[in-house]
Amino acid sequence: MNTLLQRAATTLTCAIALIERWFAPLADLVVRLYVAKVFFDSGLTKIHDWDTTIALFTDEYRVPVLPPQIAAFMGASGELFFPVLLVLGLGGRLGAIGLTMVNIMAVVSYWHVLMAPEQMAGLYNHYQWAIMLALLIAHGPGKLSVDYWIKRRWGVKLEAVPVAV
Repeated sequence: MNTLLQRAATTLTCAIALIERWFAPLADLVVRLYVAKVFFDSGLTKIHDWDTTIALFTDEYRVPVLPPQIAAFMGASGELFFPVLLVLGLGGRLGAIGLTMVNIMAVVSYWHVLMAPEQMAGLYNHYQWAIMLALLIAHGPGKLSVDYWIKRRWGVKLEAVPVAV
């Protein structure tokens, strides 16, 4: 019986090692690429027809405090810049935090539409992106990233923030 438990423990340990070595880095990469594509495509849509974008930020989106032109510029810039960081895994947590802010602002400014029963699927999309971004913030971009390569090559952790004690 003891040997059977030892075999099971060894098998489980090997399975976990395989998951950590192969599956987890791929899963990190897939999440980064998926979220980056969603936001980057949105940014491309905004710059494709800037007049329509300005009209939407003027009439439809309710961005608090900012004038529509500045809000549109900031939204499009964030949607085009932060996904590049995620795809490369360069400053991966910074990219995830930036897209989290873009996501929050999108929900806040379009809340009056997203709360309609027929629009709940859109709101759930924002929730899903928020969960994926939260995982990237907590976990980092993973082994298939420039951050990881820099850390291994030079021992520099791009994400390190000194904490005063």
